[in-house]
Amino acid sequence: MLKDITIGQYYPCDSIIHRLDPRVKIAGTFAFMASLFIIDSFVPYALIILFLGGVIGMSKIPAGYVIKGLKPLIPILVLTLVINMFLTPGELIWSMGPLKLTSEGLRQGVFMVVRLIFLIIGTSILTLATSPIQLTDGIEMLLNPFKKIGVPAHELAMMMTIALRFIPTLLDETDKIMKAQMARGADFESKNLMRRAKNLVPLLVPLFISAFRRADELAMAMEARCYRGGENRTRMKQIRMEKRDYISYGIMSIYMAGIVASRWII
Repeated sequence: MLKDITIGQYYPCDSIIHRLDPRVKIAGTFAFMASLFIIDSFVPYALIILFLGGVIGMSKIPAGYVIKGLKPLIPILVLTLVINMFLTPGELIWSMGPLKLTSEGLRQGVFMVVRLIFLIIGTSILTLATSPIQLTDGIEMLLNPFKKIGVPAHELAMMMTIALRFIPTLLDETDKIMKAQMARGADFESKNLMRRAKNLVPLLVPLFISAFRRADELAMAMEARCYRGGENRTRMKQIRMEKRDYISYGIMSIYMAGIVASRWII
């Protein structure tokens, strides 16, 4: 289950999506997230599927690899569906005691689940198609205008990138600790919630210790290399906007215009 989590992982590949300016990909990801909350019907999802499918195809990332990131989040998706189905008032379809299934609740539940699926897939492409160094540079350059009001652009970008970078590392560490504890008789698949929660204690303690040790080692390594933040730092590879980046902005603008127009046309 832990190996199916793709958030924070980078999928190296030579594609036009990988070669795009990281600022374009970050801005496009936020625009895509906004588009999901603009629509209020199922019909515009067709446009979103075409757009998302085109991006995945151009990125050369296997669709199965992208979709498998949904597997660990299935309980959240099911919970979202159930909550919306039974807590949204409307025309009654079925009832049993306090549980009341309505047609509006069923529609809202499916709508929210589909929205979450697209949101997870769309945002995971950003980290899958952007290396940690590029992501740091892109976030920092986007935050540079806010330096005038005292925002530490470089430090924020570095913190966010390190957090994303260590997600796969901590997942691997968790998997190793779980296997070690299971070899000693720990049961992490028990149907008894209290017993399962109790067995998580020997998992969380070494995981936190390992995380703090890695953070301390990283801090010492940065200090040993005389790291002093973003002031007067240079980059070996300077990111610059190219023709393909401007074309991508144009395609994203057309996509957003179509999404906004669908809200009033449909």
